[in-house]
Amino acid sequence: MSFDPRTPMAPTHDVHRARQRRDRALAIGLSVLVVVGLVGFGSYLVLTKSEASEQKQAAPAADDKAPSDEQQPPADEPIEGLRTWDAKKLTRNHVTGTVAYPMKPPVGGDHNPVWMNCDGEVYKEAIPDVNAVHALEHGSVWVTYTDKASAADVAKLAARVGRTPYSLMSPYEGQAGTIMLTAWGNQVTVDGADDRRVDQFFSKFVQGPQTPEPGATCTGGLGAQ
Repeated sequence: MSFDPRTPMAPTHDVHRARQRRDRALAIGLSVLVVVGLVGFGSYLVLTKSEASEQKQAAPAADDKAPSDEQQPPADEPIEGLRTWDAKKLTRNHVTGTVAYPMKPPVGGDHNPVWMNCDGEVYKEAIPDVNAVHALEHGSVWVTYTDKASAADVAKLAARVGRTPYSLMSPYEGQAGTIMLTAWGNQVTVDGADDRRVDQFFSKFVQGPQTPEPGATCTGGLGAQ
């Protein structure tokens, strides 16, 4: 059988060219996938670092109103001079009138349905006992002082209260001590803002085990008039 040189070879060349086009298309497709993957991975790293940075920056801000745990004494450490009352004898009825409390400032008992705001509130004027007692029921510490307290002590205690949720501060004439700290069923008189018992009292009684209503809000109540 003889071979005719005039026989066209186009089909063979067409197959070869088609294979080359397919190979180029595959190479281009793989290159695109690699580039997209690298871009996506790079974006993920950028976002992850950005989120981590934001969380790191936000962490101190979230703690602005909370004293450092490293500065706090153990909550179970005895507090010298602490006076306590039987929680079972401290009634918790809501009343709309005044209440004749047997101690000043009061450490508990019947109180107004509206609590005194106690989210680090520093009041310049005296506040109603019946509203302050409700704040104690929510687990707050109430810092009170007379006009005999030094300006330096008042300023330092105000700064402490101002950064501590579940605490409030106000002047209180007629109390036995110059500076007193009160929680539900607990009270102590201190010598000044630097008295170690201030740290002890806050550590033990801010939302402490004495709290009749732990977690109850300290905002949305009665504020400064």
